[in-house]
Amino acid sequence: QVRLAESGGGSVQAGGSLRLSCAASGNTGSGRCMGWFRQAPGKQREAVATVRAGADNTVYAHSVKGRFTISHDSATNTLYLQMNDVKPEDTAMYYCVARETRARSGCPSGTSDYPHWGQGTQVTVSS
Repeated sequence: QVRLAESGGGSVQAGGSLRLSCAASGNTGSGRCMGWFRQAPGKQREAVATVRAGADNTVYAHSVKGRFTISHDSATNTLYLQMNDVKPEDTAMYYCVARETRARSGCPSGTSDYPHWGQGTQVTVSS
């Protein structure tokens, strides 16, 4: 079974940095897609970034491009999201997601494309 556990959330000032981690197990990694989604109060859930484990196939939401970096450590099957120059609009609950189907190249960015979700970790950015 796929297990996902996020950590690293918290409060940070605008312009600061934060790194989120996701410990994964089960049929994840090795050519499979993983990513980070977020949901702010009153807003729809959106894909922040995705990556195909074992390759540099990354996709970022326009709003975070150039500021956030997604990466996957194959040795530990840990997914990371390095968040730099954070803004108040980045405030949201962040979720680690994964799917078991191996991808040929790029990863999808729809909520329904990822059957497995972590419990979420809250990120709050102050002005």
